[in-house]
Amino acid sequence: MRVNCVGAVITDGAGRLLLVRRGHAPDAGLWSVPGGRVEAGETDAAALEREVLEETGLRVAPGALAGTVERPGPGGVTYVIRDYLASVTGGEMVAGDDAAEVRWCSRHDLAGLRLVAGLAEVLAEWEVWP
Repeated sequence: MRVNCVGAVITDGAGRLLLVRRGHAPDAGLWSVPGGRVEAGETDAAALEREVLEETGLRVAPGALAGTVERPGPGGVTYVIRDYLASVTGGEMVAGDDAAEVRWCSRHDLAGLRLVAGLAEVLAEWEVWP
């Protein structure tokens, strides 16, 4: 089974990337960009706005598609994740929903974080992080 998901690549004026530490499976405890499943009848843009708000407390404006990855999930599921560039338009940053923590990270910060598999590589490949 294939499950459609979205992720948000969000940077701030200092060139930091917004990351969440996952609070639940899959990948509980690992850091990733905010995002999640696209619900039935929902557009990618609506799903991205909803997921970022639920996980971070921030409102965003979705932008261009950064890239797509496929990741294996439990029980033979394949997550098809479309990651979009996005910019913060409002809200107050606070971890919520299935995010245990949320923070802005510099490239230097990444060395000390346990990231979900392949995240650093795709961000570099897509050239989406200044």
